[in-house]
Amino acid sequence: MGCNSCSTTKDGVPKGCKSNGNCGTGSCDKLTVFDWLSNMTLPSGQEPFNIVEVRFKNGRKHFYKNEGLQLCMGEVVTVEGSPGHDVGTVSLTGELVRIQMKKKGVAIDSEDVKKIYRKSSVRDIDIWEKARDKEIETQRRGREILGRLGLKMKLSDVEYQGDGNKATFYYTADERVDFRQLIRDLASAFSIRVEMKQVGLRQEAARLGGVGSCGRELCCSTWLTDFRKVNTASARYQQLSLNPQKLSGQCGKLKCCLNFELDSYLDAIKSFPKKETVLKTDRGDAVFVKMDIFKEEFWYTYKDESFKWYKLDLEQLKEIVEANKGGETVSSLEDYELDAVSEKKVSFEDAVGEDSLTRFDQPKRNKRRRNKRKPGKKPQHQNKQKGGQKEGGQKERPKKQQPQGNNKNPNQGNNRNKRRKPRPKPNQNNQKDA
Repeated sequence: MGCNSCSTTKDGVPKGCKSNGNCGTGSCDKLTVFDWLSNMTLPSGQEPFNIVEVRFKNGRKHFYKNEGLQLCMGEVVTVEGSPGHDVGTVSLTGELVRIQMKKKGVAIDSEDVKKIYRKSSVRDIDIWEKARDKEIETQRRGREILGRLGLKMKLSDVEYQGDGNKATFYYTADERVDFRQLIRDLASAFSIRVEMKQVGLRQEAARLGGVGSCGRELCCSTWLTDFRKVNTASARYQQLSLNPQKLSGQCGKLKCCLNFELDSYLDAIKSFPKKETVLKTDRGDAVFVKMDIFKEEFWYTYKDESFKWYKLDLEQLKEIVEANKGGETVSSLEDYELDAVSEKKVSFEDAVGEDSLTRFDQPKRNKRRRNKRKPGKKPQHQNKQKGGQKEGGQKERPKKQQPQGNNKNPNQGNNRNKRRKPRPKPNQNNQKDA
């Protein structure tokens, strides 16, 4: 995600924040948290919380103890590694870190909470950047080694430690994989310590990121942290077609957003009759076809005549169901369908749709002369008198047709504005001789 000032130049440096590649608001990174307690002072006598949250590559975060350093969000720090040291960016400080630790179930005195060594120096940052530049090549060569060994696993990402002495290889696999020989080959090929870490398909998509079918960034890489179970029942309740290509995300699993509006649908259908309910009428039994949940509209059809559907509202459907429970049968669904016709409720005015989008467009006009004569054909006249002569016996001169809707000056045209050259006067001497 990015802020409104993230327009970039040709070199990729943001124009708005002007922080040489890092967003000043901290919102250009994955899984960012806004510190809404930063402007508030602590009560008297209370010391600030001495644990900070540090962010690494692709949203990986850990908690570290701060021993007397004045740290702010966005600062680069050197922290304790295993072994050696690592380099990361401070993503959160203050009392919100206590809430995040409680949410993730991390105790304050846990062994996983390591310490911060110092603010990163220029030398630390240079070594860190050189190690990050080797990640793409390491991933490519690692995949070649995987293919040579024939292991059924996918190498999705590689992350170097800040000192460049260790690399973590993230992979996905459907089955248990014996990668002992793989670790030996990777360690000898790159001369580093190798750590293999298996991730799920959703965690892989969250690390790599991307754009979903909705046009926005993936929820798992921007704000979603807990991956709940999603099944096809969520799609059935929302009246969605069970098409795997439309319901699955980039991870290959069902989309997490299917659970976002599920509670609203479940609350709406609590008062609806079951879909398996059969309506008994004089014409025959009617079965359920489909429904519009929020409009409370239902479509039923007869078992013997399934070519036509009948629309009912919720009140009419409940009336028929109550009548069937009492042992009565209604006449037909046609009577209820006629009663269901009502006026449309206009909740807004569409002022834009009243005017045509092409009302300012000018019609195309033919620039060519329509009365252009073709060789070998006589001109056709629109208003011909009988015999083609006037009353006095003189032939009527044909009138030139002008195209309709053309209000241009008659002197303007292809050849109309060209004046004819005057004919040369006959020589007087020649006339006398004649």
